[in-house]
Amino acid sequence: MHSAMATAPNFRPTLTARGRVLDLSRPALMGVVNANPDSFSDPGHRQTDEVLTQVSQLVADGATIVDIGGQSGITNVAEVDPDEEIRRVEPVVRAVAQELPEVVISVDTYKPPVIEAVLEAGAHIINDVSGLHSPDLTPLVARYGAGLIVMHTAAPPKTRLQATDLYGNIVEEVRDFLAAKVAQAISDGVSPQSIVVDPGPDFTKTPAQTVEVLRHLPELNPDALPMLLAISRKDFIGALTNTRPKERGAGTLAAIAAVGSGTGVILRLHNVLEAQRFLTVLDALQSDVDIDPELRLRDELRWAAGRPDGTKAI
Repeated sequence: MHSAMATAPNFRPTLTARGRVLDLSRPALMGVVNANPDSFSDPGHRQTDEVLTQVSQLVADGATIVDIGGQSGITNVAEVDPDEEIRRVEPVVRAVAQELPEVVISVDTYKPPVIEAVLEAGAHIINDVSGLHSPDLTPLVARYGAGLIVMHTAAPPKTRLQATDLYGNIVEEVRDFLAAKVAQAISDGVSPQSIVVDPGPDFTKTPAQTVEVLRHLPELNPDALPMLLAISRKDFIGALTNTRPKERGAGTLAAIAAVGSGTGVILRLHNVLEAQRFLTVLDALQSDVDIDPELRLRDELRWAAGRPDGTKAI
């Protein structure tokens, strides 16, 4: 198993968020849920019941966390007004909290009015891609005892910044940024057991810079905090493989194998089932745990459709 974590005395493969304790002894799968109509990955407006159906499927596929967002990550376009973002996200959070209480709910937002609304509705984690841009963010998270994902970025939200000379030593700068923001969050009352760090793949980084960061994850996280790896369908994969977002499945799995299959990791994914199957096989081949000698493939799964002689597989 490959780990993004460094070895540290206070290593803890768990995350606490509003009374929930999430086991991170193996990667936790976070399914992406878009409550906005302009996602780069699955655009189009959907009603709350349709989104709830999607969440149910993600859970069936292996997700223990869902990350609900009401504003697209597409850069250099206007931000969504907080009231509109609340209108998109709050009903979904409330519905998931009521209908699927076992699911840990993360919300991808950095706006204090939205944060308060979704925490009131039952969210457990705030996934902040702004680098704690608002001074009101951490006190709100602390008040609710929620989890907090702290991401590295070198620019305000919705800003596209790709410059080869932006960083001197990107690994050191990302490490120092994350350490400072974690210290700020703790100073504002967020529990250290509720903080996750995110190196911010693609955010204010060229593909080469993102690869450099992902090659050095343990150095970025010397205190071995849980780490979110939002590597699914990212631009660095597209640049390496010359593919559009929905064509980046193989590249996403390769990234998981390289840096995201160990302990203390949350994987943010568009295709949870694909990752779950991948990790199942990877675990079997890399672990020394015995495989059940009676394990067999069911007959109906031996052929693509029916038996070779034309009869139906049942």
